[in-house]
Amino acid sequence: MKVSIIVLEMNEIHGMKVVMPRIKKEWYDELIIVDGDSTDGSIEYAKQNNYEIFIQKEKGPGPALKEAMERVTGDIVIIFAPDGSFIPEMIPKMVQKIKNGSDIVSVTRYAHGAKSYDDNIFSAIGNCIFTKLPSILFKNYKLTDFLYTYIAVKKDVLSDLQMINCSEVTWGQILLLRAIKRNLKIIEIPSDEPARVGGEPKGNKFLSAFKILGTIIRERLTK
Repeated sequence: MKVSIIVLEMNEIHGMKVVMPRIKKEWYDELIIVDGDSTDGSIEYAKQNNYEIFIQKEKGPGPALKEAMERVTGDIVIIFAPDGSFIPEMIPKMVQKIKNGSDIVSVTRYAHGAKSYDDNIFSAIGNCIFTKLPSILFKNYKLTDFLYTYIAVKKDVLSDLQMINCSEVTWGQILLLRAIKRNLKIIEIPSDEPARVGGEPKGNKFLSAFKILGTIIRERLTK
């Protein structure tokens, strides 16, 4: 099975320099960097190191994924962030789980001894709330980490769940909820979340929370 890695980044030059050399070429057949029009040297770094890269047309992680999905050709797609909070060495384990029959592999920071070193008190509370809320609304929901979105998924599953053309910022949560409704095989594997390299996360946390809540309600009300 051919493996494609989608790397989402904007102004992550410090993380890129630390993390990208750890992604071994034998782990993938295709690696595409989606850049949000960086100004810190990330684009130049990618080109200097012969990575395939394109500048997304529309801003935001959701549109970035949509544009990437139009390009990837692999049977297995992995979503990766090079900010230091994803451990690259999990990639072979994720791929093997898919090859063993899973439809989706989701990395969890909150099970089997795994821990987040990037959480603060507010993000930890938010992660806990939004991980447990879907268990009230969705049958067969057993996830221990709903927001991390370090995910490997079969490309044909993305097509079946109508995720190829999805451009919402809650793309990862939509994928998981739709897979749960279809009773697909989702496997969680534990991994620590290291602290970010090079600064604070981007985006408005309160706005993100409202969008996640809206996503959960909408997916519950639709088939």
